[in-house]
Amino acid sequence: MGGLTFESAKESVFVMFNLAVSGLRFYTPEIFELSLERGRYEFSSGECAVLFDDTGDSRPYSISSACSDETLRFLIRRQPHGALSNFMAELKLGDFVQVSPSFGEFRPIVGEGPTVLIATGVGIAPFLSLLRGMERSNLVTCLYGVRYLNEAIELEHLQEKLNLSLAVSREEYPQHFHGRVTELLDALSFPDNTNYSLCGYDAMTDEVFARLHARGVPARHIHSEVFFRS
Repeated sequence: MGGLTFESAKESVFVMFNLAVSGLRFYTPEIFELSLERGRYEFSSGECAVLFDDTGDSRPYSISSACSDETLRFLIRRQPHGALSNFMAELKLGDFVQVSPSFGEFRPIVGEGPTVLIATGVGIAPFLSLLRGMERSNLVTCLYGVRYLNEAIELEHLQEKLNLSLAVSREEYPQHFHGRVTELLDALSFPDNTNYSLCGYDAMTDEVFARLHARGVPARHIHSEVFFRS
C-alpha cells in the first residue's frame, strides 16, 4: 500500500500506540468508521496504519481523519470471516487498540491544477482525510464507485467540498451514473494537465491506469493506492 508492503511495514514498526476507542459510526451493517483518541499520534493525509486485535493479528488501514482532527479515524468494511474487522466492529468506548506509526507514500495532490480523485468503496478513506481539512475547490473532481447508494460514505460532505460524480453499479438512480466507476471515467473528459489519484481494489486501479494511459495521460500524472487486492 502506498509503496510500502504490509510485511515491510511490520518490520519497520518500533514504537506502538495504545489508543482508546472514542466512537464507532456504522454507515451500513458492514461499513463503519472507528474513532480513536489521537493523543500525540502524527500522520499525513494518504498514509496508513496497522491495527492489531487482542491476539496480535493485524491489518493495514488508510487513515480517514483530517490531520487537524482530535481523533484518529479509520473506515473499515466488516468481512464475513474477517477476524480483525469483526473484532474492531465489536469494540466498546474506552477499549484500547494497538496502532502502528503511520506509513506510506500515497499523497493525493490538490492545488496544482485540475485534480481527479477516483475511489471505490472504503477506498474513499485517504481522500476523506484530505478533504476534511480543506476548503471547497472547483478544481477537484471525485469519481466515486459503490455497489449500493447507502455505501457512499459522507456523500453530502463530498458534494460540499468538490465536484462529485457517483457511480452506483447495482442500483439505478436518475441523479447518479449507473455502472462501474471505470465506465463513468470513459464518459468524462478532463484537461491535459489533470493529476489523477486512485484508491481501491487493485483491479480498479489497474484498469483506470490502463484507460488513462490509452488516453495519453503521462504516468507521472497518475498516483495510486491499492486498498485491497482482489
